[in-house]
Amino acid sequence: VAVVNNASTDDTAAFLASQTDPRLAVLHLAENSGGAGGFEAGLAAVTQTYDPDWTVLFDDDARPLPGALAQFRLEAGGIDPNLAQNGNQALGVIAAAVQFPDGRICEMNRPSRNPFWHLPVLARVLWGTVAGGARAGFHLMDHELAADAPPVAVDVASFAGFFVSRGAVARGGLPEGGLFIYGDDVIYSLRLRRLAVGIALHPAVRFEHDCASLGVGLVTRPLWKVYYLCRNGVALARAAAGPLLYPLGLLWYCTSWLYRSRYYNFEERPIYRALMYEGIWDGLLGRRGRKGSVHDRVAKEERRVVPPSEASPKEGPVL
Repeated sequence: VAVVNNASTDDTAAFLASQTDPRLAVLHLAENSGGAGGFEAGLAAVTQTYDPDWTVLFDDDARPLPGALAQFRLEAGGIDPNLAQNGNQALGVIAAAVQFPDGRICEMNRPSRNPFWHLPVLARVLWGTVAGGARAGFHLMDHELAADAPPVAVDVASFAGFFVSRGAVARGGLPEGGLFIYGDDVIYSLRLRRLAVGIALHPAVRFEHDCASLGVGLVTRPLWKVYYLCRNGVALARAAAGPLLYPLGLLWYCTSWLYRSRYYNFEERPIYRALMYEGIWDGLLGRRGRKGSVHDRVAKEERRVVPPSEASPKEGPVL
């Protein structure tokens, strides 16, 4: 088990230092590089040090449910982790089905298909945009995530129970750490798919994600995350749509972000929109990394308008 301590400011370092199990490897980062930077650094270190057949990625607030790893071994039996098919389509990623601790499906980790690669899916998304349910058009349905459902091919899976093979890492490289937070798993999934690496959801492999960043109406907490959601969304739209359909993809995302502002109260709404516009602009300019001015500015505004019970300062380490 490799733990990336992403420059935590609590007692994480001391806790990890107190652990004596020789199977635990700890990588301490000098700066908080967000979830994306943690996954990039962690996967690089694990690949170089251990050269594993498979590596499973998950956040610090996610965990495999009992039996998940044993089930993965059954599901992965017979799959060549080296992608020895010489450029042809080969399965290189197995994704777990992710749920909240109470058993509900975790929406932010619901696997999906890229609508720009599947015309029927694109048609459902366009119709859903008119009807107000576009997201359901390209994400897997509930019955496809049931524990007894068969494996199904997907284009996008989240870094919460993301089993990636040696061959997939060799072909696709590492996740883009400069994204800081949000979209790194989506963009990495799409990159692998473009390189003919297959991704399959195996619902019998199940993870739990104890997260609360997305609430009713997909309200994002804390508010500084909105900047990264939009900034990285520009790159995500380009990766999903390709150069020809990129304007259409970006227009869909921008419309979705603007629509989401309605879920914020009167005082939060101008903060949300300012972050959205700043994120889109920086995304178009290709800027990356953590933007400290956003965190400092939003922290002051958030203390004024967001109830303490709804704010979450968490930006911790990843596994």
